[in-house]
Amino acid sequence: MRRVRAASALFGGYQHPTQMIAVGFGLAIFAGSLLLSLPAATAPGQTTTWMTAVWTATAAVSLTGLIIVDTPTHWSMFGEVVIIGLVQIGGLGIMTLATVFTVLVSGRLGLRARLFAQAETKTATMADMRKVVRKVVVFSLVCEAVAAAVFTARFMIGYGESFGSALYLGVFHGISSFNNSGFTLWSDNIMGFVGDPWICLTIAAAVIVGGLGFPVVFELLRSWRHPGRWSVLTMITVYATLFLLVLGTLVYLATEWRNPGTLGGLDDSGKLLAAFFLSAMVRTAGFNSIDTGELHPSSWLLTDVMMFIGGGSAGTAGGIKVTTLGLLAFVIWAELRGEPRVNVRHRQVPDTAQRQAVVVTAMSAALVAFCTYVLLVLTPHGLDQVLFEVIAAFSTAGLTTGITNEIPPAGHVLLIVLMFVGRIGPLTIGSALALKERARRYELPEERMIVG
Repeated sequence: MRRVRAASALFGGYQHPTQMIAVGFGLAIFAGSLLLSLPAATAPGQTTTWMTAVWTATAAVSLTGLIIVDTPTHWSMFGEVVIIGLVQIGGLGIMTLATVFTVLVSGRLGLRARLFAQAETKTATMADMRKVVRKVVVFSLVCEAVAAAVFTARFMIGYGESFGSALYLGVFHGISSFNNSGFTLWSDNIMGFVGDPWICLTIAAAVIVGGLGFPVVFELLRSWRHPGRWSVLTMITVYATLFLLVLGTLVYLATEWRNPGTLGGLDDSGKLLAAFFLSAMVRTAGFNSIDTGELHPSSWLLTDVMMFIGGGSAGTAGGIKVTTLGLLAFVIWAELRGEPRVNVRHRQVPDTAQRQAVVVTAMSAALVAFCTYVLLVLTPHGLDQVLFEVIAAFSTAGLTTGITNEIPPAGHVLLIVLMFVGRIGPLTIGSALALKERARRYELPEERMIVG
């Protein structure tokens, strides 16, 4: 009883759910860092500094996948289990897991817990939040299990792995794929499977489903045959995702077709598979079947844009989210047409959502620009590589041009903060930093401003 009261006193001090979410992720990173700093987490002959432990824990919880040590050679099996456990925690969400534990222990869900779970899963209402959280957890575990089963079978049949080894590889990469983390147990990521559709397409499918966002996935499961009934959120997320997937595939094919360092050495079907896989990964996950450090500079620029956009809301993807991009596009279209309201498919978008889209985009762009400037000062690398690294950390995409290990400790600290902010979200961080919400009881006179 004393422990329950102490926990209530501790968590009750946070008046806004976003504050609790930020603290929860921070505690998960701290606990993961402690576990990874244990001698049992390190492979024989390797040493783990506190910076390495914090970096890896942050990359795992934030689902980024950026690494500064080689995962299969540096960490022991215990360390690998800790990493994939942190990925699972980061994917499901701190408050979602806390809600599940509350339901399991007491069978009831209080108002504060419902608010936390609603903020974490980004559901529209608090109605029967317990059912929503249960669906999120069950769906995640089922998707991970399906991906793990495919991987296990493929590693056994196609690569001669024993059942135990194949199962371990399958479960690890099933969790890593669905949660868009990009962690693998091979030193070259999955470049050794660049021509294997069973591996690449399974990873791509898991990444795409996990990156759509739980509200969108659940609505698609109910009414995927009736697009006319989709909500605005689902419509924007699905169509924007399909558009970006096709666009990325075509552009990567065009720019990398003859590049010997990427697609040039593959046959036509291999090029198509690798280009599609890259297009699916750059917005949400850190898996790579080709060397991203060998991409043409124009492909780096496209990848920067894709990573910055990210995936769907309330999912395992990072970035500003495709819904934010889609909403901004409708805002611009309404302004160009001189319409006083922003309408999307016979629905009016509230002003608060429009402001949030602008704030998220502006804060994200400003943060990326500032961190890029700082890293340019700290490192000898050029703008294209540094910008790529910064956006990869912020968007939790986890891709790299190969300069991560060459960044000084101060730069690593900066990228750790970026990964944390990227996972939580700039708007969530801003809300968490606010002491309390204030409602203005009066309106000031309006004054027209000159814009542009």
